[in-house]
Amino acid sequence: MKKFLLLFVFAGLTTGVIAQTLFTYGNLAVDKAEFIRAYNKNQVPVTDKEKALRDYLDLYVKFKLKVKAAMDLGMDTMPQLQYDVQSFRSQILDSYLNNEKALNGLLDEAFERSQKDLQVLHFYIPVAATLQPSDTQKVAKSISEIYSALAAGKTDYDKICETTPVKANHSNLGYITAFSLPYEYENIVYNLKPGQASKPYQSKNGWHVFKLIDERKAVGKWKVAQILFSVPPQAGETERNEFKKKADSVYQLLQKGEDFGKMARWFSDDKVTYGNSGEMAEFGTGKYRSSFENEVFKLTRNNEISKPFLTEYGYHIVKRLSQTPVSADKNDKTLQYELKQNIQKDARVNIAKNLFTKEIFKQVNFKKLTAVNDANLFRYADSVISQPNSKTDNLAVYPIANKPVCSFAKKTLTGKDWLDFIRNYKGSGELYQGESNAALIDKFFTISVMEYYRDHLEDFNAEFRYQMDEFKAGNVLFEIMEKNIWGKAAADTVGLQKVYEQNKHKYLWAASADIIMFNCANKDIAETGRSAILAGKDWRQLVAESNNNIQTDSGRFDLAQIPVTLDPDMQAGAITKITENPADGNASFVKLVKRYEANLQRNYEESKGLAINDYQNALEDNWIAELKKKYPVKINEAVFKSLLVP
Repeated sequence: MKKFLLLFVFAGLTTGVIAQTLFTYGNLAVDKAEFIRAYNKNQVPVTDKEKALRDYLDLYVKFKLKVKAAMDLGMDTMPQLQYDVQSFRSQILDSYLNNEKALNGLLDEAFERSQKDLQVLHFYIPVAATLQPSDTQKVAKSISEIYSALAAGKTDYDKICETTPVKANHSNLGYITAFSLPYEYENIVYNLKPGQASKPYQSKNGWHVFKLIDERKAVGKWKVAQILFSVPPQAGETERNEFKKKADSVYQLLQKGEDFGKMARWFSDDKVTYGNSGEMAEFGTGKYRSSFENEVFKLTRNNEISKPFLTEYGYHIVKRLSQTPVSADKNDKTLQYELKQNIQKDARVNIAKNLFTKEIFKQVNFKKLTAVNDANLFRYADSVISQPNSKTDNLAVYPIANKPVCSFAKKTLTGKDWLDFIRNYKGSGELYQGESNAALIDKFFTISVMEYYRDHLEDFNAEFRYQMDEFKAGNVLFEIMEKNIWGKAAADTVGLQKVYEQNKHKYLWAASADIIMFNCANKDIAETGRSAILAGKDWRQLVAESNNNIQTDSGRFDLAQIPVTLDPDMQAGAITKITENPADGNASFVKLVKRYEANLQRNYEESKGLAINDYQNALEDNWIAELKKKYPVKINEAVFKSLLVP
């Protein structure tokens, strides 16, 4: 008996914890979590938390009642509002279709790697697709021997590459940094220590070994201009010396003060830059050959000019224009933007996309079904493509057409869906890239799942659903407020006149003045304009000649509304001093036309804005009272009190 009572009490407590309905209206309920989410989005610092929550609860109840009334009238089905909702959905959708965690991981990784440059040697043996198994074994043996030799500390690289069963290529890649190499190679070299060689790595086209020679702090971005004396590859020693003499003579002219840009236009063989005074696009580590970069990086100050140096392209004379170091601040917005752009353009972004796709497959509970085996899926896929009239072929006649292939969420795809995909994708010269049927079945699953996920994102992402619901509610709220309150109050002239007469005693002027207010683009323009008016120039002419740098506003204003202080002793016709707005640099001054004491009666036109506001409030109060009768509101005080607990 005691056990039974204990279970009963515990069940009651559990129900109390789970039942978090804060209020109901009609047959609908709003839970505590929804209210708190809305409250926190609009929260401001308060001294009386209970009063703040009560006030917001009152506003939220009224908001829900108005939206309910709009929905009952079918306003959410209005074509324009539906278009607005779809347009908004399209705008925010992409921000939810990425793996933010994975992207941030790639961003952190790219930042760390961008802080240093690595000097790398590359050993490579190409492997043709037609290579015989015996030759493949020789290649594998050769690359293993190269790795062993490097790991043993041997540095006679030519000899190492020539004494293996299959001769290897080797080259000095110079210094590289993040995004200089394909991501698969970058991952290898950035995990090496100076002097260390990587284990053999097989890519699609061959075998690779990398050796890290040196590392340095990243040199950043450089802006230079160059004069190039292009030396033909087949040039002999005598011809090369002639080019060197020409480069030396131009260098001597530069040392005597000749303009670098002019020399570039006259002598440079670089067809891309000579017309721009030799200026090259800004670049960083790994953009050009090390024979060029190393000479550039020796320049220690802006406008310094290098002596002529030789690369495989010829003799160069380089002038340093600027150098921007790599930011060491992880939160630097410029660097963050640049790294994000590079990630989006690089193959590494596929890592984040693939992880995201795997997560989606789990969320939708994807299952590949066994009603049709792969052999038949692939066989009939080939049949569809081989049919000469495939565009008009009836896919329903195929034996697999009605058999389920996979299921996810509330959807099942059949053999017909698969064949339809094949006909549209593989039959298109633009889309089809020669993928195998095995690769295409994966693509079919991925495209189908991701399309479903996009179309039903509200079912899988609570934040997206909340944002869409808020937009829909805001849309219909605006529409019904315009219909029932705002438009009605503004258009009812008889009602407005009545409101004015009933509230005339409230519509009084505070201390006020008739003024001409001059708003100027900056303080200098304001001073010039003020001086011109004081000298007797007509203010209308002044404004007309100001090219929109001076704007005016005139009329009767409460003194509290005027951004410029009017001196109590200021007489009609006088002009105030200039007041500058520190936020935007705009400056204002005022010409006083007439001053009025406080508590003078406003006429109907002067009170119209106030009367419309009062009329709208009265209409809204009456409407809310009607809505509360139609949709009775009940507040759960126990749940409300729980909001006050820290």
